[in-house]
Formats: sequence, C-alpha cells, structure tokens
Amino acid sequence: MSPVPIVALDVPDAGSALALVRRLGDGCAYYKVGGELFTASGPSVVEAIRREGKLVFLDLKFHDIPNTVRAAARSAASCGASLLTVHAIGGRAMISAAVEGAGAGCGVLAVTVLTSLDQIGLSEALGRQVASVSDEVSRLARVARDARAHGVVCSGHEAARISAEHGGNLATLVPGVRLAGDSVNDQSRVVTPAAAAKAGATYVVLGRTVTASPEPTAALNRIIDELSLRSS
Repeated sequence: MSPVPIVALDVPDAGSALALVRRLGDGCAYYKVGGELFTASGPSVVEAIRREGKLVFLDLKFHDIPNTVRAAARSAASCGASLLTVHAIGGRAMISAAVEGAGAGCGVLAVTVLTSLDQIGLSEALGRQVASVSDEVSRLARVARDARAHGVVCSGHEAARISAEHGGNLATLVPGVRLAGDSVNDQSRVVTPAAAAKAGATYVVLGRTVTASPEPTAALNRIIDELSLRSS
C-alpha cells in the first residue's frame, strides 16, 4: 500500500496556506500545520483547512508534564487535527496522557530523533556517545508502543526496522523526503519517495520539494507516482 502523502504548510500565514491548499486541489488530501503557521494563525487555520475538506496533521511536538500534554492533545483534537506529535523523549506517561487526551479520532505520533540530527548532533544533544541513531530510534519506538501511540516519526533510514520490529502495528511517518537531485536544506537524514515507500512508511511529509517548486502540482504528482510505483 502506498504511503499517505502529507504536504507541509510551512508558510507564515493562513492566507498563504489556504492558497496552496486550493492550488493543489484534489491532488492532496492531507496537510501538515507546524509551529510557524500555528503560532501565526492559531486553531482557526486548522478549522479553515478542514472546511476545505482536508485532513490536518498538527505537528507541534508537545513535550511537557503529562497533565499539560493531555490537555493540549485534547485541544488539538477538538480543533480538528487527525494526527498530532509529541516528543518520545517525554516518556511513557507523557505519551499515554497525549493518547488519552486526543481520544479515538486523533492519532498520536511520537517523534523519535529529528531528521536534522545525525550521530554527532544527537550525541551532543543527549550528552552521551550515541553508537547508532537507528538504535536510539528503535529504543524510543518501544516507549511509544508501550504508551499505545498510533505511531512514530522517524527518518526513512529507520522506517523499515521499526515496521519489522513492531509487525506493522506502529505507524511510521517519514519527513525529510526529497526527489533525487533536490537540496537537502537543513536535513541530515533524507530519503527519496521511492526509498520511503520501499521502507514501508505509512505517511510521508512533503515540504520544500513541493512547496518551493515553481510547479508544486507537478512536483506533487511526480512524488505520488514514485510512491505508487515503488509500493506496487
């Protein structure tokens, strides 16, 4: 089965976001609202995208005490999000609280290791030598599974391992997807759409490869074709 494509609305305001949603039209059913757009426009932008008949992945990466995250997840689900993120490093109790707050209609994804981090950067952030980014992702995925999360956010380099270790019972969302030849920008662990599909990704997030293209609809269609061909 092909991964579900999610276009990242990493734009500064609701007007720009809705213009892109309308430009892509029936080509995309799912959109990511992240920190930049949500901080500028608040819950109303999620509600506006839902009125366009689209689904919303609210990527705010909650990380706080369980009670606060439970309430935040409840608010995210109430404004129309179908997926939301928390940081896996917040621990089992925090992730469980998010799952409880979000309820049955909104899936909680635990962010394992940001795709902007490589082994050196992760070791520096954690204050210890990390032998393998993949092992750290796997460890955090087990925490997420124990907390009954819908899935995890990981790079395409780890998605196949997570799927194998959890028997397909833990969804994988892969950001940092780039067409061959595209700039990696500030990402360290990127994959092509074909590689993400081959790894068994459940969802893929498409950012600047689509949104910075002079022809975003054509770029999106090319990615969807590549995802479908590799997963067929």
